[in-house]
Amino acid sequence: MATEIDTDAWSSRYRTKAIDLEGKRLLITNFSGTEQEQDLTVPPNCSGFGRIRHFRRATSQGWPTNPLPLDPACAALQLEELDVMRAQAFQNAACNWRCWYCFVPFDLLSANPQHSAWLTAEDLVNLYLDQPDPPKVIDLTGGEASLVPEWLPWMMHALRLRNLEQKVYLWSDDNLSNDYLWRYLSDEDLSLVSRYKNYGRVCCFKGFDDTSFAFNTCAASALFDRQFQLFERLLRLGLDLYAYVTLTTPIKTGIEEGVKRFFDRLQSLNEKLPLRTIPLEIQIYTTVTKRLEQIHDEAVRNQKVAIEAWRKELENRYTSEDRATNISKVVLYKNNN
Repeated sequence: MATEIDTDAWSSRYRTKAIDLEGKRLLITNFSGTEQEQDLTVPPNCSGFGRIRHFRRATSQGWPTNPLPLDPACAALQLEELDVMRAQAFQNAACNWRCWYCFVPFDLLSANPQHSAWLTAEDLVNLYLDQPDPPKVIDLTGGEASLVPEWLPWMMHALRLRNLEQKVYLWSDDNLSNDYLWRYLSDEDLSLVSRYKNYGRVCCFKGFDDTSFAFNTCAASALFDRQFQLFERLLRLGLDLYAYVTLTTPIKTGIEEGVKRFFDRLQSLNEKLPLRTIPLEIQIYTTVTKRLEQIHDEAVRNQKVAIEAWRKELENRYTSEDRATNISKVVLYKNNN
């Protein structure tokens, strides 16, 4: 196994490398000529700094469908339900964890200047608009977008300047590793983020217990608990908030009980939170293959046991009507849209 990551130290180091506060610039990945480009279904766009991401509702047999961000975006933009949605993805060039299953090559997570450049939010919006039929969703992904929380208010202001606030849905990822949103954003920026109508945030729990979390991220197992603390703080902001969870684990015993405890933890934050949480099946992309050892093959197999336990917990805890509710309509708090 890889050496354990000092998450706080890595977060600080990569934040410094990934943001230019004075110039309001971000270090954005350029996909052209990278290993990741091989896994893209269509060539990079936006002068190499963007990629078209196809979000699909359908998943593998035995896995729940994935309505994110399709249903929240359709609800916000008042569109009919879609099964496939195009999104314009921009990827920041740094991440503080090294999840073994990540489809991004690790050299694109290390603020590598050979495959990235400094761009402002206005630059990104201009690149987005300078294409035929731009998607209605902009996805701020990584890397790890939460390392540079200024990206959100900067993009929101840039979209407003181009009169796109009501026309474009903004979506971002969060690995629940740091408190930078509160540490670095002003009260004014936090208010903008929490009140911006066409914005949704998905947080990824990197495992269902501390063992699977540490195995998946190479971070300290104690940080599994931090994920719940940070998610609770995000809930208090009133964001349109969703969750993913990855179920890969190196240990084949105790999976059912581990998933049950994970449900308990989610429900301790909000009784309906599991209904806004989507398990992600880990699949092996080209960039992942060279990282694989036998233990990773076993973890991929073990997630099949975990997803069956997940299905049973949903059935035991919620009615069929609850489970059939559109994910964007599951109410977590009074401000929920």
